[in-house]
Amino acid sequence: MTEVHASPKARGMWTYHPDLLATPVPRYTSYPTAAEFGALGTHDYRQALETVSGDVSLYLHIPFCEKICFYCGCNTGAAGRRHRLESYLAALHREIETVAALLPAGTRVGRVAFGGGSPNAIAPSDFMHLVEALATRFDLTDPVYSIELDPRTMTREWASTLETVGVERASLGVQTFAAHCQQRIGRVQSEDLIVRTTDWLREAGVSSLNFDLMYGLPGQSREDLLDSLHRTRVLGADRIALFGYAHVPHIVPRQRAIDASDMPDQAERFEMAAFGYGYLVTHGYTPVGFDHFALPGGDPLAHAALSGQLRRNFQGFTEDDAPNLVGLGASAISLFPHLLAQNEKNSGRYRMRAGAGRLCADRGIHRSPEERLRGDTIEALLCRGEARLPPCLLNEVRGGLEPFIDRGLVSLHDDRLTIEPDGLPYARTVAALFDPHRKMSQRRFSSAV
Repeated sequence: MTEVHASPKARGMWTYHPDLLATPVPRYTSYPTAAEFGALGTHDYRQALETVSGDVSLYLHIPFCEKICFYCGCNTGAAGRRHRLESYLAALHREIETVAALLPAGTRVGRVAFGGGSPNAIAPSDFMHLVEALATRFDLTDPVYSIELDPRTMTREWASTLETVGVERASLGVQTFAAHCQQRIGRVQSEDLIVRTTDWLREAGVSSLNFDLMYGLPGQSREDLLDSLHRTRVLGADRIALFGYAHVPHIVPRQRAIDASDMPDQAERFEMAAFGYGYLVTHGYTPVGFDHFALPGGDPLAHAALSGQLRRNFQGFTEDDAPNLVGLGASAISLFPHLLAQNEKNSGRYRMRAGAGRLCADRGIHRSPEERLRGDTIEALLCRGEARLPPCLLNEVRGGLEPFIDRGLVSLHDDRLTIEPDGLPYARTVAALFDPHRKMSQRRFSSAV
């Protein structure tokens, strides 16, 4: 067995402080987070659409997978019943018509993302029909298309369809190459299958390919993680998302199927995160925040990270600078400067509402100027590692920052808060200091590392 050590850089940079990681915190793909969403009138969402200013990005949610993984916390279900899938797609087409008709004339759409679930759980022809509907209803301006894919259900026909559409970016749910870990989490997929999918996508013109990987899986060792990182690098992934597995069966019931008896503990998770970070940065990847990485040659995400233009939204780290994101499909979330709005989560109820030509957003939250200020601060810390703090926020968090300052994890000079290299794995915990909802909410989140 190969002896595994964290790289000197990662080991020297990161010091484990368990007391600072004891409280689970959100991933902050928005602020306020979805945990704070409450009832929202459809008139609020309608008004946001009718008065939208600036470019819009689109996200389409396909809540189906051919095979359901035990670990997955996404809003998805089995695609086995064709009638249910067809009725969902019909409702999605109707929602596309309804939403597009409300946007001001001339509103440009520069990005379209398909997620799930697994968008390739539907037929390639159904995907083409969705793309055609978007092109008909929206003002698509040389759009960048991205899609999440399940290698287990990838076909050559799907790859050909992606080439026809001009999809440039794809993300593969790999998670791990270790067969025993795959069995434990209900996602069995051979290396040959992943290699074949990668080859098809490259032949189809996908220029930015992301691999989702996880550490902290049941039965996973650092040798397993090293093997997955090495295979991912050899396959030429342009981007890598290295997530810590969040075992929260009280929130995700399907995770009860996972035997968690030999899950890596918090200290080992920390070492795995440090090892993964060290491996990737010493093999040519640019770190993007704490747990994302991109090749610096031509990938726009790496460029955004290096140039200080990185953003964060419901798709995670992004270089997308559009101020508005419109979500389509069950549970999809729309983001406007002043409003976050989420569609009906239940697929059946969504089909009824969308099919009747009604707007589907029924939960969300208005973002006050103060919340937008807090959100900007959290985004700056997670994306750029520093933020200028107005006096009101500085006075509020000064006491909470002391243990991080005392241990050299962050520095505070006048009004500038900086996350130091050793503080990178604590970034989400530091960001949570600016989130007063965390002091009141009993909701459990995932571990920060």
